[in-house]
Amino acid sequence: MTELTGRVSPNPLGVVTAPCVSKVELRVSCKSLLDRDTLNKSDPSVVLLTQSQGHWVEVDRTEVIKSNLHPVFSKIFNVDYYFEEAQKLRFEVYDIHGHCSIGARDDDFLGGVECTLGQIVAQKKMTKFPLHLANWRNRGENTITVIAEEINGNNGYVELAFCAKKLDDKDLFSKSDPFLEIYRLNDDESEQLVYRTEVIKNNLNPVWESFKVSLSSLCSCDEKRQLKCLVWDYDNRGKHDFIGEFYSTFEELRKAMGENKVHWDCVNPKYKAKKRHYKNSGTVILKDCKLHRVYSFLDYIMGGCQIHFTVAIDFTASNGDPRNSCSLHYINPYQPNEYLKALISVGEICQDYDSDKKFSALGFGARIPPNYVVSHNFAINFNSEDEECEGIQGVVESYQSCLPKIQLYGPTNVSPIIGKVAKVAAEEEKTKEASQYYILLILTDGVVTDMADTREAIVRASHLPMSIIIVGVGNADFTDMEILDGDDGVLRSPKGEPVLRDIVQFVPFREFKNASPAALAKCVLAEVPKQVVEYYSYKAIPPKCLSLDSSESACTTPE
Repeated sequence: MTELTGRVSPNPLGVVTAPCVSKVELRVSCKSLLDRDTLNKSDPSVVLLTQSQGHWVEVDRTEVIKSNLHPVFSKIFNVDYYFEEAQKLRFEVYDIHGHCSIGARDDDFLGGVECTLGQIVAQKKMTKFPLHLANWRNRGENTITVIAEEINGNNGYVELAFCAKKLDDKDLFSKSDPFLEIYRLNDDESEQLVYRTEVIKNNLNPVWESFKVSLSSLCSCDEKRQLKCLVWDYDNRGKHDFIGEFYSTFEELRKAMGENKVHWDCVNPKYKAKKRHYKNSGTVILKDCKLHRVYSFLDYIMGGCQIHFTVAIDFTASNGDPRNSCSLHYINPYQPNEYLKALISVGEICQDYDSDKKFSALGFGARIPPNYVVSHNFAINFNSEDEECEGIQGVVESYQSCLPKIQLYGPTNVSPIIGKVAKVAAEEEKTKEASQYYILLILTDGVVTDMADTREAIVRASHLPMSIIIVGVGNADFTDMEILDGDDGVLRSPKGEPVLRDIVQFVPFREFKNASPAALAKCVLAEVPKQVVEYYSYKAIPPKCLSLDSSESACTTPE
């Protein structure tokens, strides 16, 4: 086989999730490239580089297209887009002479161009962005075109597989070497190459490998958009012989797959016009069609998923007597303490995703009335029947009200509260719906003393619709907290069982003392959207309002 393809590669893990940053697809084509070959035309390929710490680093490269000065590459560059950053890109075009890595000594450099990703995406969707290749000769005539498309959250990708039967034989001494191209027809009547298969050598009944393309790339998420499919006989000199074509839509592909009517006549219009009894130049058969939905955090939120927020406050004696101005729990009438600052900054973000605006507020490590027995799991409003407070302000008032009524004690045990929230989350898991996700905010001044039990509780919670945020208040040594975060390695239970997914984010408050409240919230909540999507994707639970209809489910494989 001869490889022509540029494959779209969704997340290769078992769980395909929609990323929380914006994803952009870049498609590249060139015109009027320099011809550096003596006997044939150039064999071009494009390398994409990005600037990192002042150095250019290769990100990806297109396939090599033989003997072509006007290449349209099927390879798609997938890049993350950050609005707040100036992301510098460089596109380098080479005439490839060997099978070694692109840019080798024997390859001819045909030119390069630099720009920012922002410059490209600032154009409207599907608008071409022409860039001139800077080169010592033929300056201004050779161009590169980059088309950017954002991959939407409720997008997904399509897995297709084609074969063909009894294709026309275009070769004199052997059989045709067929490959298939799929083009999307745009609103402005232009054609956009979606995918080019590999070449099957010397075969009139080719079976092409299955491939994956995003739904956005295939049809701009419009299932009725026209698709143009072309079959060619490959030629090393770039002069491919046209075998035939057919038209379809993604809607028709899905319907055909469901009804087992999965073949199209591959028609050469010239033959059809000239030959009276001409029927086709072969048939193309759809072997497989699967739609894999990929949902984003916003898909779940807009689908009705509520974020239930629980705060747990450390009332151990190491915080200091609340009546003393040096205490971390001291209530200053002019400035909130660190506990309140962390609570308000994070809670005000979370409350936007909870329709009833009621939040569970718990305490641990204190002796509580009436018997003043140590508790590591009590409602700070002292209402065991209803531990929820009205809004963030209600939590603040309950916190301030309970301080004079309790005795700070210890130790710093957090596993009971993790277990309590996990028990509620486990009930939600049984519904098999994306309706409630739980965030536990733990505010503590010291190192956890029940580390083994806490690790065990986190591993159990990683299987549930739940995330844990730990904010370290004060100046204690929080080294052990980094273990719970799992950023430096997979967190495991004492028995060695790993977490299913990373659900803990730890941040020491002291790093944000001089920053705005928004900075702390942005940091501690940064991983939550990803964690929400990972959980529901792993459980194969779609957003509530986006359930699949019967026609879709016939050709859909859930992730």
